[in-house]
Amino acid sequence: MVSQNSQYTGALCSPAPRRSCLRQWIFMDGHFLSRGCSAPARLGSPALCFSLPHGSGLLDSAIDLFIIRKDFPAALAACEGGLESLANADEQEQHSSRHGELKAALCIVGIQALAELNRWHDVLTWVLQHYGETEQIPAKIMQMCILLYTKVAEQAAVQEAVRTWLRCSSNTSLSGYSSVAELYILHVLLPLGQTAQAKELLKDGVGQVAFTEDQRQTALTILKNHDAKKMNHSYPRPEPVPVEAEKKVQPQGSMVRKLNAVMRLLYRGLSLAGVTAWPRFIHRTAVLLFLLYLLLIRMDPALPSAYPWILRLYGLWQQMWNAMFGPYYRASS
Repeated sequence: MVSQNSQYTGALCSPAPRRSCLRQWIFMDGHFLSRGCSAPARLGSPALCFSLPHGSGLLDSAIDLFIIRKDFPAALAACEGGLESLANADEQEQHSSRHGELKAALCIVGIQALAELNRWHDVLTWVLQHYGETEQIPAKIMQMCILLYTKVAEQAAVQEAVRTWLRCSSNTSLSGYSSVAELYILHVLLPLGQTAQAKELLKDGVGQVAFTEDQRQTALTILKNHDAKKMNHSYPRPEPVPVEAEKKVQPQGSMVRKLNAVMRLLYRGLSLAGVTAWPRFIHRTAVLLFLLYLLLIRMDPALPSAYPWILRLYGLWQQMWNAMFGPYYRASS
């Protein structure tokens, strides 16, 4: 299988073909298409070419345009012409198995042509245009739709159509029913995170028909592991703080708190000591120290918000200088 859940490939039933390029789907296990008059390896006998010559000829033309010339618009036009020719066939031919196989082959080439033209969002609508109802789509085309929308990470666009197809009782007898159910669980529901719906699908009628008991248990284990991984990613464990880092952080924080407390007490004490010697000088000295503490420890002097404090500090310094040495200079002069 081709998707992010490739590790689960083959866990439920036989693995779907592994192709990285959409263009290579045309060779999917060799039973979708091959070139030539008896082209579809499982399209029935070579008599198909004589029963529906126009549609078969357009199929050969579409394959040549797609593989050899890589003319994807022309290949898509050839497929649409062949499908239109089949739609105009008489009622007896429309109910024949060879008619349905040729129609499926033309749709398969058309899907790949749309994908190469980057029109993947039109694929499901284009298929429904030719089959009318979702329940009428062949299993191998439904598988291709799932793989295509998985490749472009747009599983939600095909989810409802696949669910409707699986619920149709007439499809349970098809050989590709189990493969469609497996692709739906692993490549649609699981990437969308809808594991509850996937578990419900495994336990109801779809799971009972598509898988054996061992396959259902394997699928439930896969879903359980997916939920566990998702839970671990949603609630990551906090990284432990190194012991050395804790020892460095705690003393530094306690030292700053103690220094703050000492400076506050010192400032309050000096503010109240107005009757001591040199009260004004001591008061200004305390203010000067406090401003130095604010500038050097509590803030960055380079910040614009520190400019007013620097100016205030400079003014206090001038006042202290004049108070201490002003009389000396006046006496000397």
